[in-house]
Amino acid sequence: MTNDGSSAPRGKPVRESEVTMARQMMPADANPWGAVHGGVVMKMVDEAAGSAAIRHARCQVATVAIDHMSFLHQVSVGDMITLRASVNDVGRTSMEVGVRVETENMLSGERHHTSSAYVVMVALDDRGRPVEVAPVIAESPEEKRRMAAAKIRRSQRKVLEKALKQSADELAEPTPVSAEMLAGRENTRS
Repeated sequence: MTNDGSSAPRGKPVRESEVTMARQMMPADANPWGAVHGGVVMKMVDEAAGSAAIRHARCQVATVAIDHMSFLHQVSVGDMITLRASVNDVGRTSMEVGVRVETENMLSGERHHTSSAYVVMVALDDRGRPVEVAPVIAESPEEKRRMAAAKIRRSQRKVLEKALKQSADELAEPTPVSAEMLAGRENTRS
């Protein structure tokens, strides 16, 4: 319970749930030409996002969506991939986690921004039901910018979901067929 007697969770700063993970890419991660599979990178992004979300919510989480995933630079066998994940914004039970992926050629030291992703995670109780999450507190100008962008993406997701549902509902509704329409169809078949 909070000081005001409510049971709403207290906010947590972004820094408390930030995660950095790194791993060198091996031949098993790549295709026959030495390029790391995008799916390997996506799995690592999901793991980093999940870790940041768990740190924030302090409970189980599940991936709801990957809102955006870019592949900006090839990753090769031998490269070191570093992932940085942080909670950008929180809804009632969901969190948007931003993940930035960078690649370093271990021999030359050359680095590239390889990928970025926005992963939506939902907090779950022990029975797998969504549970309320503490708000995230953006402190730096960069954290505030990421939070504002996350709010825009969230509202866009809601608009898209509503439009898709409406479209599906319209297609699922049978169109009433009148006797005149049937007569007209029969006349065109003759």
